[in-house]
Amino acid sequence: MPDELPSADASPFLSVLVPALDEERTIGTVIDAVLASPVSLEVVLVDDGSTDSTWEIMQSRADGHRVRAFRHERNGGKGAAIRTALQHARGQVVLIQDADLEYDPADYPKLIEPILEGRATVVYGTRAFTSHAAFSFWYVMGNRLVTLATNVMYNCYLSDMETGYKVMPREVALGLDLRARGFELEPEITAKLLRMRHRIYEVPISYAARSREEGKKLTAKDGVRALGTLARLRTWTPR
Repeated sequence: MPDELPSADASPFLSVLVPALDEERTIGTVIDAVLASPVSLEVVLVDDGSTDSTWEIMQSRADGHRVRAFRHERNGGKGAAIRTALQHARGQVVLIQDADLEYDPADYPKLIEPILEGRATVVYGTRAFTSHAAFSFWYVMGNRLVTLATNVMYNCYLSDMETGYKVMPREVALGLDLRARGFELEPEITAKLLRMRHRIYEVPISYAARSREEGKKLTAKDGVRALGTLARLRTWTPR
């Protein structure tokens, strides 16, 4: 670990992109957890057409500097929210933080460590389904299936393609020319990074899975879409 992380008073090193849809129960807690990180960062919030008080909470927390908030009048999907956030990001490096409590911002230092030390350009936080709260059996099996498909199609070896923690330079993220609307965003990012010959460095993270009753939005259909996205992008070339 580096002796000293980038100062919180300097220009932000990390832009934390937070897409949200109807997350009034958790969005405030997530913002607090992100801001508690010792990493030099900014928070870019995007409300994707919420019908609850998510947008009002975002507005109340935005200070126009370290925390900024943007809104879609209509729901466009997670991919659309990330594209909006990327347009406003100012950090050297970007990270996607879901607006729930599944991923822990306390893991930020270990995620950016390989980048700071020059050992990696792109870092994934792998859940590896070890240090976690209880999962659905079929959720784990679905994740392993799409990860296996990624490894076979792209001749790589990842342990967790669907992880929400994908960290990379902002210019790399912008160069992906992202098109996904929904949860097919994760396979799109991975497929395009691999097609651009990036070697993905994985570090272990903690994970607390939500149940469907607690707001988990992924379904089996998203797994099928992920496989389709992986297959379609096997011949993608960057502009």
